[in-house]
Amino acid sequence: MFLVGEALIGKEPEIAHIDLLIGEKEGPVGTAFACGLAQLSAGHTPLLGVIRPNLPPKPSTLIVPKVTVKSMDQAAQIFGPAQMAVAKAVADSVAEGIIPKERAEELVVIVSVFIHPQAKDYDAIYRYNYGATKLALKRAMEGFPDVDKVLYEKDRSTHPIMGFRVTRLWDPPYLQVAFDLVDLEEVRRVLAALPESDHILIEVGTPLVKMLGINIVKEIRAIRPGAFVILDLKTLDTGNLEVRLAADSTADAVVISGLAPKKTLELAIDEARKTGIYSVIDMLNVPKPLEVLKSLDVMPDVVELHRAIDMEKSAHAWQNIREMQALAKPGRRLLVAVAGGIRVDNEAQALAAGADILVVGRAITRSKDIRDIAEQFLAGLKQTEIDQYRIMTDF
Repeated sequence: MFLVGEALIGKEPEIAHIDLLIGEKEGPVGTAFACGLAQLSAGHTPLLGVIRPNLPPKPSTLIVPKVTVKSMDQAAQIFGPAQMAVAKAVADSVAEGIIPKERAEELVVIVSVFIHPQAKDYDAIYRYNYGATKLALKRAMEGFPDVDKVLYEKDRSTHPIMGFRVTRLWDPPYLQVAFDLVDLEEVRRVLAALPESDHILIEVGTPLVKMLGINIVKEIRAIRPGAFVILDLKTLDTGNLEVRLAADSTADAVVISGLAPKKTLELAIDEARKTGIYSVIDMLNVPKPLEVLKSLDVMPDVVELHRAIDMEKSAHAWQNIREMQALAKPGRRLLVAVAGGIRVDNEAQALAAGADILVVGRAITRSKDIRDIAEQFLAGLKQTEIDQYRIMTDF
């Protein structure tokens, strides 16, 4: 047995974060237990868990401080409320059947304990560490989370210390607001007026990149920290280099021109995957977008069917959306964005054709009431906020 558990409970500064291992004495956990007890480290001295002096729990439990202990006050917190909390949680887990009683002599537990340097309240230290240890043990014994839970939650979750969500495009359709402005103050004004929604994407249009450079991405993040930002470079050559520049600017996605050579497209897509950002192929002025996609050995994350501003009196080319989406490789998704003359009155038509992303520029950015028109587009998506109806307990 080699089981892993983790849990976080409470509020700062007494917040408890527990990482633990549980397994047989004769296995790798037992070896780590013996090595930890025999090999001391300054400021991180391992200690046996005890309910009170002379009463250790079964399974035997080793506590390892995560934070360097620098004073006797900190040592007292570890050797007092934290030590008892962990030991009591292990003993209660046996009493409640979380750990099989008949295996209590065969198993050992290693628990890493976090005590904030500013923690003061012994009662809170005890209660939070007790709850976190017990929950981590239960999770370890049950194999929580399973792979399906991780895959379901990975794009719905945010780390509390980060304070913002890293948005992934798993819940289409989306509204992509294209900033083809060239004035930073105007950009700030429009960003401030847009409603908060996890279904709004921000596109740094090509004119804006040319005017202010790729560092505009960080300017946008200062105003909307959790935004999904697309850098429209319309790359035609040196695909891997330009995608790397986009990733270094903290963009979430980069746009490559569908007119680029096949090699450039594939290098750009590979580099985007390597750096963890989305690749978007813009089919502006590409006569046969479907043939371009079929020629590629690797698929982008998004293909954009883009009618040029100068061609907005021509018909939309939305007839191949479903066929394009079907080109996605197993385990991946190919999203289709539509751009050029998207308005509230043809939004439903684009969505009915299968569009995953509606790219809207001047209809929003030049509107007299930016918030109102953006909310009209959002209402047409018929999507709720990701966490609007979730009650956050365990996560």
